[in-house]
Amino acid sequence: MGRQGRKVAPCFLVLFSRPMPNAQYPIFIHQMTLYQPFLDYAIAYMRSRLDLQPYPIPQGFESKVATVGKGKNQQEVLTTSYAFQTTKLRQIRAAHVQGGNSLQVLNFVIFPHLNYDLPFFGADLVTLPGGHLIALDMQPLFRDDAGYQAKYTQPILPIFHAHQQHLSWGGDFPEEARPFFSPAFLWTRPQETVVVETQVFAAFQDYLKAYLDFVEQVEPVTDSQSLADIQQAQLRYLRYRAEKDPARGMFKRFYGDEWTEEYIHGFLFDLERKLLGV
Repeated sequence: MGRQGRKVAPCFLVLFSRPMPNAQYPIFIHQMTLYQPFLDYAIAYMRSRLDLQPYPIPQGFESKVATVGKGKNQQEVLTTSYAFQTTKLRQIRAAHVQGGNSLQVLNFVIFPHLNYDLPFFGADLVTLPGGHLIALDMQPLFRDDAGYQAKYTQPILPIFHAHQQHLSWGGDFPEEARPFFSPAFLWTRPQETVVVETQVFAAFQDYLKAYLDFVEQVEPVTDSQSLADIQQAQLRYLRYRAEKDPARGMFKRFYGDEWTEEYIHGFLFDLERKLLGV
């Protein structure tokens, strides 16, 4: 994967669900892979500040294993999903993909309930044969609204600038994706794994702490027009992500078309079905 001259859409993969007590996963699930500390921290920290409740995961999506390659190159790829909810957060989901040193992914996304104007929290941590791709943001419902930026972007810009000093900009990404990212979007491609383990981990912690501060402070929206605007903004984002999800090709190769499409529409971006009562 070339690092120059190519626009790469930040993934924000998205897989998640809740861990199952005493689940019998393959033995390598317990190895301390690159993004396991991020996942462990996120769940523990959220539990310390939120009343986390399980979010339903459709059958067959809690975990999935595929065997890829042949002979000495054979490798098992494990995708494990986690999901929670709270009174203010409709869906908190994470997906952990483990496929050896050349494939490590943690995607962690938070969707607020529709009566709150909170941004989405998005963390996409990806390691592929070409290197590391890191994206952290509080993705806005209304990016170009000055009042919205003052409420949710300006307070986190100091955090962004502090980490940007050590995590250089990752390069251009598609113009059509720009409305879904804030001015505090931290997008970087570290050359060294130690940078992911230290500086990226620190940024992840700071962004999550700041997001939960917003969650604590936010009050429900009651105005009917504002509620309609929030719903449309959430649907606009989810429809875009479901259509453009860069994980689609990877999952189809590993798990097939049917599983992948149902996973995307029935779990990862399920708001539309929830509104329809499906």
